[in-house]
Amino acid sequence: MSKLRVPSQLNEETGLSVQVTPESAGWKYVGFEVIKLRAAQKLEQLTESNEVAVVVLSGIVSVKTNDAAWSSIGKRMSVFEKIPPYTVYVPAQDHIEVIAETEAELAFCKAPGRRSYEARLITPEDVGVELRGQGNTERLIHNILPESKEADSLLVVEVFTPDGHWSSYPPHRHDELDLPNQSLLEETYYHKLSPEHGFAIQRVYTDDRSLDETIVVQNNDVVLVPKGYHPVGAPPGYESYYLNVMAGPVRTWKFYNDKDHEWIFESWQAKKREEDQ
Repeated sequence: MSKLRVPSQLNEETGLSVQVTPESAGWKYVGFEVIKLRAAQKLEQLTESNEVAVVVLSGIVSVKTNDAAWSSIGKRMSVFEKIPPYTVYVPAQDHIEVIAETEAELAFCKAPGRRSYEARLITPEDVGVELRGQGNTERLIHNILPESKEADSLLVVEVFTPDGHWSSYPPHRHDELDLPNQSLLEETYYHKLSPEHGFAIQRVYTDDRSLDETIVVQNNDVVLVPKGYHPVGAPPGYESYYLNVMAGPVRTWKFYNDKDHEWIFESWQAKKREEDQ
């Protein structure tokens, strides 16, 4: 099995489904975990040195921090309802308490924090929604915590790729600190599939092919992207969802396209110019 694939292994007692730490990933910035709660189950965490975005993937929960509280947040029972999620942003050196009002699945997206911002609720109305790509690369984007919104390190987005489509495409990378051309961002992909017994394909590769892996992704897998290009393909009959978490030394998303496939992006731009004329 690829070292870049972290499969889900549910702990029935704690609800922990999958976990990535900087130590387990062999990098510096991104931490990620998914916890599945039963109705009425309670969860508590300290944020310690991290800021945390708690994404309510499904279900309804109440959340408290040291200074704020929100009751009955959550709107979708499955990510594939394609309603933007509720998210609670929590700064470093804080405390998180979650009580599940229904069965719920939560993603804890973590990166170094400086406690620059207070805890806040990000509602579905706060989430930017866009279609990206063209033809069989068109996909739906939910910008949960983009660089235009306040955070110290975290960037969080979810992507819906229709069956037979590709996303994170044309292939791009963001593994060098070379601003304004490219930023250095570690990244996790948390994958879901509909129907859930399906699969998707993710390739992670570098220009010199010192890293070149093609990973068969199953439902609830995490794929680590420490460097390189990282496109995703959804086979016919199976819709792909993934939640991306990115963080690095500078909080900006600047990427570099694979030159072998740059022509695809250029063809989109040419088509758009024709349509705008």
